[in-house]
Parts: sequence; structure tokens; C-alpha cells
Amino acid sequence: MKKYFLIFMITILTGTIFAQREHFSKEVFKIGDKEIPYRFSKPQGYDPFSPQKYPVILFLHGAGERGNDNEIQLTHIDKVFGTEAFRQKYPCFVIVPQCPAEKRWVDVDWNLPSHSQPKEMSEPMKLAISVLYSVILNYRIDSQRVYIVGLSMGGYGTWDLIARFPELFAAAVPICGGGDENTASKIKHIPIWAFHGAKDKAVPVARSRNMINAIKEAGGNPKYSEYPELGHLVWDTAFSSSELWEWLFLQVRKTVNK
Repeated sequence: MKKYFLIFMITILTGTIFAQREHFSKEVFKIGDKEIPYRFSKPQGYDPFSPQKYPVILFLHGAGERGNDNEIQLTHIDKVFGTEAFRQKYPCFVIVPQCPAEKRWVDVDWNLPSHSQPKEMSEPMKLAISVLYSVILNYRIDSQRVYIVGLSMGGYGTWDLIARFPELFAAAVPICGGGDENTASKIKHIPIWAFHGAKDKAVPVARSRNMINAIKEAGGNPKYSEYPELGHLVWDTAFSSSELWEWLFLQVRKTVNK
């Protein structure tokens, strides 16, 4: 009896996951001989001929979701962005590129207490930002509401990308990542909500603390949530907060005073 119940539950869970992922089409973006697989979700009822425009989220996954199957990078977010409740409440485009195995969104050592931003973007990051620009050009995107969310390796990518394109993003959510504190003045105007676990053994919690402090010292006002009893796996806790998504979709890109 237990065996059949277990099979029944696995079937139900598998069906639920499939239903959540069916909203994400499988795509491949190519530039010359370079390519990157990505998943792409459109708002419910999207009509390209309608004047209505929508926000877009670029999601950068962590190290464990690298590869080329164009599937595993949805592991931690299909149960958020793929649910009917989320799609109805927050109609938006979602882009989820997949970083190749052994590559990184940012070519830095995750265990270092600090790092300087590399002069050049990594190859996967160049392709990821190209996907984003392609979507902005080809779909009805609200250019004032371009968001980026990333966890772990993707948290590093989030800090890196907003520093390289400070006039593009309306808001950023870096989770258990780290950036170059010297870029703080470039991104102080961007609404940021960072998350980290105090007991993180994979990425030192100081990486988020230091970025937040640097931005505050530069005159910014970022949000920061630190979980005292959690380690590295904090994204499910962060994503389960309705306050996070309500905050994110209220953000509109600020004009940078030069």
C-alpha cells in the first residue's frame, strides 16, 4: 500500500512540476558560433498587437544548475514564476539562460573575501545580456521595469551585471552572492534587496554585508535580509515572501544624474 501511495505522490508532483514548466518555452540564442540555451515565459494572454507593455525578469541560476539540457536551470524558480497565482498577479516576461558546465556568470573565486570586477564579462554573461536585449527589442517590454534576480553564482552575476549596466535595471535581487564594493557608487540609485544566510559556508555572508554597507556609504538605500539560522540555501525562504515580489514589481527605473 505504501508503495502505491509513494508512486501516486510522485506522479502528482511530477505532473505539478510539468504544469509549472510548460509556461517556459525552450529557446536557443546564437551569435556567430556562440550560443546559449534559455527558457522563456510570456505574460498570460500576451498580445503583441496590444499597446500594453510588461516588465521583464532576467533570472541567473546557481552553479548546480549549469549544463546544456535547458531544463535544470528552472529548478528553484518554476514553482514561483511558473505558478498560475504568480502569473495572474504579476504578468511579466521571464528569461532564464543556462550557463554551460564549468563556466561562471562572473569569472571570480567564490571563496575570496573580496574581488575586483573583471574587465570583461564572461562569455555566458555576454550571451545572457544579449538575450535580454533581444527580448526588449522584439517584445512589448516596459523598459522602465527591467529586473534581475540571481542566486549564489547568479547572485554574483546580479551584482556584476547591474554595475556594468546601471542605467538598464529598475531593481535587483542578489541572493547569497558577492560583488566588487568599488562599484557601489555606480549602483547606489538602483533599488536592491539582497538576501543571505548568516551560516553560509559556500559564500561568506560578509560578501553581501560588505556590498550593502558600501552602497549605503555611497549614499544608496538598499534593502538587506539576513537569516541568522540559515546557511547557503536561502532562496526558497526569500522567494516565499510575498513582500519581495510586491516590492519588486513596484520598482521603476530611476534616471541617473550625471
